[in-house]
Amino acid sequence: METGKLTEKALEPRDSYNLAYLIHFVLGASNLLPWNAFITAVDYFGYLYPGKHVNKVFSVAYMSSSLLLLLVLICSRKYSRKPGVKLRMNLGFSLFVFSLLTIPIMDWACQSNDKRWDKAYTVTVVVVGICGLADGLIGGTLIGSVGKLPKRYMQATFVGTASSGVLLSFLRLITKASVPQTPRGLRTSAHIYFIVSIIIVQSCIVFNNILDRLPVIQYHRKETHIQSTTSTSTETNANELQLKPRFWDVWKRIQWFTFGLVIIYTVTLSIFPGFITEDVKSKFLSDWYPILLITTYNVSDLVGKCLTASSVPKNTKKVTWFCVARLLFYPLFAACLHGPPFFRMEIPVILLTSALGLTNGYLTSSVMILAPKIVSIEEAETAGMLMALFLGIGLVGGSVLGWFWII
Repeated sequence: METGKLTEKALEPRDSYNLAYLIHFVLGASNLLPWNAFITAVDYFGYLYPGKHVNKVFSVAYMSSSLLLLLVLICSRKYSRKPGVKLRMNLGFSLFVFSLLTIPIMDWACQSNDKRWDKAYTVTVVVVGICGLADGLIGGTLIGSVGKLPKRYMQATFVGTASSGVLLSFLRLITKASVPQTPRGLRTSAHIYFIVSIIIVQSCIVFNNILDRLPVIQYHRKETHIQSTTSTSTETNANELQLKPRFWDVWKRIQWFTFGLVIIYTVTLSIFPGFITEDVKSKFLSDWYPILLITTYNVSDLVGKCLTASSVPKNTKKVTWFCVARLLFYPLFAACLHGPPFFRMEIPVILLTSALGLTNGYLTSSVMILAPKIVSIEEAETAGMLMALFLGIGLVGGSVLGWFWII
């Protein structure tokens, strides 16, 4: 048996120049790129649509459509897998390009006609919803395909996803600082920002098509195809009959992790990005303030996810209680609006935003690592789908609750 494993390892092609690893990193980063692009350009959208609660509307539109597509994929697993991985990824990235390109084109078209702005806002929200659908398509496809590869490629994908917000935050800061701080300069910087984002997404289409041609990827996909074909021919009917009981059985074993995930993202999305971009203000930093807060959150979230590389809590109850303890962020952030003058200053808000991102990153990564380990290998994919489903529920729930800060 040991000799067989060594022979199989010897036959595996090398990942030359770590190209497959780097491509998975880029694809992971691009999965959340449009979402981060929209919420980080809060100064631009706030200027175009004053009083519209832009980021709160964006959150509901994006997360709801993403969850909707995820539910469709889960309920029709047999049919959703028929289009190839490459085709689904290319379709998702194409929708990303279309959505991001719509924003600067619409701005240029509407500048000469102020009456078009009301329609432009509606179109923008629809475009954000389309991005949510594309995110659900790409995210589900990417995680499903990478799950059949060695663990290092999954790690590359998650690190890329965590890096996306940081990259977009710094891109927005650079583009904003590079032009005069005038309404025209604001529009110019936003156009450059979206064009650069589009170029990045377009490059992902190229990388996605290169990926299938790499010998190391072809090798692993061929191996998994052979294994799945062999098992499917004898187990398809049984699997279809047992699918619903299996979901219920797996959920009962990971229910505390799913509960913790819902709490994590309900708290996070009800505060970020809506509250920190609309409710707290700074006379000194002006429209730079929300961008700096988003950058603070994204950097802290990335640090939190990186911390799990060295330390992951093993006690399920402790992790769940840590998730519940994040409810304390509600009174703390409320104090930033209605509390003593000190709490309403920039430093406490920045520190709280950093803590929000750090705990979100660390606990999310911990829960996602621990949940698949308490089920069998055959049930790991089902556990992953359930975790993704409850994550989506938390995202939508948090987006809706975010409106209570202004009611």
